[in-house]
Amino acid sequence: MLNLASLNPQQRLAVETIDGPVLILAGAGTGKTRVITHLVAHLLERGIAAGNILGVTFTNKAAREMQERVFKLIPRRPKSSATGNARADRPTLCTFHSLCVRILRQHIDKLGYKPNFVIYDESEQLGAIKKILSRISTSPGSEKTDPAAILSLLSRLKNGGERAAIFADESLKAMAEHIRSHYESALRACNAVDFDDLILLTLRLFDEHPEALAVCRAKYRYVMVDEYQDTNAAQFQLIHALTREHRNLCVVGDDDQSIYGWRGAEIANLLDMEKHYPEVKVIKLEQNYRSTNTILSAANALIKHNVRRRAKKLWSQKGDGPKITLHTFSDEEAEGRGLVEQIEFARQMRGVPWAQQAILFRTNIQSRPLETALRQASVRYHLIGGQSFFDRREVRDFLAYLKTCVNPHDDVSLLRIANVPARGLSDSTMERLVHASHDRNCSVYAVMQNPTVTISFPGKTRECIERFVAFIERARGALALSEAPTLGSASSLQAWADRFLDDLGYYAELRRSEKNPEAAESRIRNLQDLVTTLDRQSEDGTEGPHSLLDRLQTFLEQITLDSEREAEDDGPGDAVTLITVHSCKGLEFPHVSIAGVEDGLLPHTRSKVEGTLDEERRLFYVAVTRAMHSLTISHCAARRKYGSLTPCHPSPFLSELPPELVEHADEQVKKPVSVEAGKNIFSVMRDTVG
Repeated sequence: MLNLASLNPQQRLAVETIDGPVLILAGAGTGKTRVITHLVAHLLERGIAAGNILGVTFTNKAAREMQERVFKLIPRRPKSSATGNARADRPTLCTFHSLCVRILRQHIDKLGYKPNFVIYDESEQLGAIKKILSRISTSPGSEKTDPAAILSLLSRLKNGGERAAIFADESLKAMAEHIRSHYESALRACNAVDFDDLILLTLRLFDEHPEALAVCRAKYRYVMVDEYQDTNAAQFQLIHALTREHRNLCVVGDDDQSIYGWRGAEIANLLDMEKHYPEVKVIKLEQNYRSTNTILSAANALIKHNVRRRAKKLWSQKGDGPKITLHTFSDEEAEGRGLVEQIEFARQMRGVPWAQQAILFRTNIQSRPLETALRQASVRYHLIGGQSFFDRREVRDFLAYLKTCVNPHDDVSLLRIANVPARGLSDSTMERLVHASHDRNCSVYAVMQNPTVTISFPGKTRECIERFVAFIERARGALALSEAPTLGSASSLQAWADRFLDDLGYYAELRRSEKNPEAAESRIRNLQDLVTTLDRQSEDGTEGPHSLLDRLQTFLEQITLDSEREAEDDGPGDAVTLITVHSCKGLEFPHVSIAGVEDGLLPHTRSKVEGTLDEERRLFYVAVTRAMHSLTISHCAARRKYGSLTPCHPSPFLSELPPELVEHADEQVKKPVSVEAGKNIFSVMRDTVG
């Protein structure tokens, strides 16, 4: 029996309201994940079939957390009598993109694609755009177009991000429009789609094939959407298409935390919900379990200055806590030293570990003086946004091989690995093959298989092409088996991959190409670690036999769809967190410092041109509400720009904080002592206290 006694009255009301449209306004720190997971468990307990429940969120990490918490609430579910598969009786809790992959795998043939389509990640998209740019470039010496800028604008245009497109450079927009049809044709020729296509193709499927939409509506009878304020136009259309008949839609979100308008998020989806669901029931979650009332009162006062919002007032039972500390520093170097001294004082005098302290900032460039000060003070820190494991060269090579085995007509992956390790397929050879593929409007692999094309190559080169094709075909042949006894372990992707890498000679290539033997062994360990996860991560939970090829395809989908891999690497241990305000949503820290709260940084100068001051205020609100116990805010009198100090002014948002909640500390920190002197002071104070 599910116990709802631990929920507060508003949380319980949200959990027990299961029919019809519901909007749960979940303020910062009000326990929305707890509500969502209890709601799913409550639906199951009420006898609603797990297969009819759909929960959609934005990250795989959030989806997995929901799954784990739901099955802690209802740990034992009986196996389906029809399938005998317990996994088949689990609700679908996934991301928007994962949901669309599930739908398209079943129905994409109706749109003229093959079911084994591959999903291009950002690197592969950039590769396709670079290839197009090299083809259509005309005047030598003309200014080069940034492929990343083109890709970003294409994505925003496809997702209906009109605001972003309005302020884009006109020449960039013209180039993006020119490239768009070429880009879409290139992906189609490779039977590939990108992230944006996953949703847009699903919408096209629903529009052109109502029978497919009817199947999905019949399956997903109860739909929940997390972080609804972050949905864009395409995501809204997807959810509306699924729910506009049965109306069982529960959305959870907070308009005050809508900070992704620059990438297409539409706050109107939440604010104007009554336009599409006039009978919607609105439930507010206002009891905060994270912060002190001082922090919450400051946040409430700040966000009230946004006129277009749904009113809510956060409160807590954690008491008032200390006042917010406001620092003014002479420049960014002094700011870095001052904040680090505060962190060290808290650690040495009050026993606050580094891991409980975080510094938030608006732009990436602000991290340099902060990192410098932390290094000088020998303070361990963790900067969010380092190189992802999956961006390492050896991992990208291996994934490109796997994608080529799943779909050899994926040009971007094939071109990456055709001559890795070196096998006689030089750049000039591949360039000829690429041109031949353009002339015949087919993939490079199709050209490599065509003897009427390869006959024109010298004998040795032709043999190299034929050996490469034979190698890929052998690997694909083994993958196509439901059981693979020749690999030493039936149906084992790991065994297949070990044999594949041995045959490929990739480990030997790493040892040969790396000057540093330790670096080579490190890269080999990275690959070996990845290989050991192949079987664990390729289980998709659906019933029926799976060939190795099916399971490898599932593994690649998970890798491509998961945008939070870096966050799931081994944690930094006891270390201060450095993080941008945009990246910190959903996180919390006992002690928070927000650096650079200045006019031009927060709010950003761009907001005055784009008319997004309200979103900048929401961004500051998000930063404030990350703090659990203490909050420090700092700004500088000047910052160095192009080598010269430029005067700075405090953010206008600071004047919106109630003065009785803020304690100024200017005189104590305008001239911070040196790090070494600070260490000596702390040492003396610690010895004295001791």
